[in-house]
Amino acid sequence: MKEYQPRDIRNFAIVGHASSGKTMLSEAMLACGGVINRMGSIAAGSTVSDYHESEQHRQISVSATLMHLDWLGKKFNILDCPGYVDFISEGLGALKVGDFALVVIHAGHGVHVGTDAVWRYATEDGIPKMIVINAFDKEETDFDKILAETRAHFGERVFPMTLPVNPGPGFSQLLDVPRSEIVTYAGDKSGKFTEAPATGAWAEKVKKLHGELIEHIAESDDGLMEKFFAQGGLSEEEMRAGIHEAIQKQVFIPLFVTSAENNIGVARLMDIIAKYGSSPVDRQKVEAADGDGKEVAVSLTDPDPVLYVFKTMSEAQFGELSFFRIYSGSIKFGSELYNSARRSTEKIGQIYMLNGKMRTSVPSLGAGDIGAVVKLKDTHTGNTLCSSRKIVALPKVEYPKPNIHASLHSKAKGEEDKIATGLAALHHEDPTFLYMVDAELRQTILSAQGELHLEVIAERLRRRYNVHVDLAEPRVRYRETIKSKGDSKYRHKKQTGGAGQFAEVWMRIEPKSRDTGLEFTQSLAGQNVDRVFVPSVEKGVLKAAEEGILAGYRVVDVKVNFYDGKMHPVDSKDIAFQIAGYFAFKESFLAARPCLLEPIHLVEIRIPDDCMGKVMGDLSSRRGKIQGMDVEGGFQIIKAQVPAKELYRYSSTLRSLTGGRGVHQESFSHYEEMPREAEHKVIEESKKARGNGE
Repeated sequence: MKEYQPRDIRNFAIVGHASSGKTMLSEAMLACGGVINRMGSIAAGSTVSDYHESEQHRQISVSATLMHLDWLGKKFNILDCPGYVDFISEGLGALKVGDFALVVIHAGHGVHVGTDAVWRYATEDGIPKMIVINAFDKEETDFDKILAETRAHFGERVFPMTLPVNPGPGFSQLLDVPRSEIVTYAGDKSGKFTEAPATGAWAEKVKKLHGELIEHIAESDDGLMEKFFAQGGLSEEEMRAGIHEAIQKQVFIPLFVTSAENNIGVARLMDIIAKYGSSPVDRQKVEAADGDGKEVAVSLTDPDPVLYVFKTMSEAQFGELSFFRIYSGSIKFGSELYNSARRSTEKIGQIYMLNGKMRTSVPSLGAGDIGAVVKLKDTHTGNTLCSSRKIVALPKVEYPKPNIHASLHSKAKGEEDKIATGLAALHHEDPTFLYMVDAELRQTILSAQGELHLEVIAERLRRRYNVHVDLAEPRVRYRETIKSKGDSKYRHKKQTGGAGQFAEVWMRIEPKSRDTGLEFTQSLAGQNVDRVFVPSVEKGVLKAAEEGILAGYRVVDVKVNFYDGKMHPVDSKDIAFQIAGYFAFKESFLAARPCLLEPIHLVEIRIPDDCMGKVMGDLSSRRGKIQGMDVEGGFQIIKAQVPAKELYRYSSTLRSLTGGRGVHQESFSHYEEMPREAEHKVIEESKKARGNGE
């Protein structure tokens, strides 16, 4: 096995909006590198990257796939990432360990919200970006238009390194700016090409662009800038020597054109990546925390091994695979490392380099490289493995909070333990998915990044753990309260031979301000009721409030005053006053104009301009209240308050309304009174459910 020095490794994440051609771009790279003899296709489910059953069924990527190849003596570690925001955790992990991001944009679709999101994440990670405008073989592609749109989003520094000569069906030629040549690709998807000097109008165009490229490169280095002014330009050698540094500083952002499906333009892109792309040497040091939480630096040249686990995945034939990047030192089979998060020792088993589901066993891997290891006993996504001599923890990826929820229903009895085990294991694989058992409403809630994410989680649960589960609309946590004062005098009397039960509770209740909960007080005077029974009455009140009175939801924002009552010297006891308190509260509650409160969520929606009318109309139909509007990067941002009940599967609706170009986030805001019609519907549904014994 060839060993690569850190300077000869290219770790990069292929990211972008859904359906921009990322998977086919990685497929074309593997074909150019000789890893595969023939390119697969998305439709046939035959690509190296999308090998999971759920990916082939849906014809989309749902997980980041690690691949590798050799090009011009450089090792490419490629991470093909899903485009759907539902699976953003995969992209965030890949960007964390990548040395640059290859951002793919579809020539016919343009810049979408997913493009903006991955750009923002790559910027936050401090890594350079390169842009690929893909699918120039499609009809009605306009290079000047897409270049202007890209610059509008990402700045005038975006600079075309290649341009399409004959875009549209039959696209096979491009103008190569660094070489000032016309490159013609073979039509057999081999990626092979021939070169010829640019002539005529193309020669004039490339001369101008070549001059602009030299200016960009001169800006990246003071020495080159001095030479540029002294000589009126830079030599070809000086220009090529400066490209790498200019990309690192993002003095310019290189843009390439391709047709990944036909392997057009890919080989020259790979040449630029091999010659000028970022390597681990460009980020020699990364920040970490030592065993005491103090900030330290991990250097590429440190002898002690430091690994970051950016992804874990369960494979049927292998068990659990842990994907890692080595930031210092090296590892080999049998190495013992310390997990600084779990405070446990792990023994490194078989180490693999991967191309999708194809595994190549290797004896060791060195600093800067990416690989996978099987069957670590207690290591999860985000953990750092290091030497016990030098304990450090690398910063974890910060994942967005899940905002789509569903209730998990088991269709078979006795599977509760298997479901719990499965959910715990799936969460360790994918930290952007959360679950909780809602004791109040007796349901298990799954929370994810989108409906598609939820469906994939449920599918994995069924397939791996052989359980029978369905996703359903979660019950909403409504609340019950009152709008006026109420009172009652309730007598509980029970005589069944021997000692009986007697208690009389006089109670007043009144509304409290919102979000102040339930307050129980007593203002007893005289000796009508022994004070020893006050806790009993309170217990009865709290039980009634917990169960709900109108529709079975918790009572909130009520002040209760137990002000008088009666007792019996023999028959009054704790249970009697609990029962009297319980029913006295119910009576007074129903006399105080009770109502339901519903949870309101704050929703932030990001959409293109042309979808504004449809989205606003839909929000209105969901009883949404617009709170504000803004413009950011060519997208409209709408902030609205919408009842939680109206948001079930909203992301699917939004995707449909915007052609996949809209995204949203939601978070709980407050409770407010429901409209009478909606309230009546909830009460009737509750009565029906209780009648059915649910």
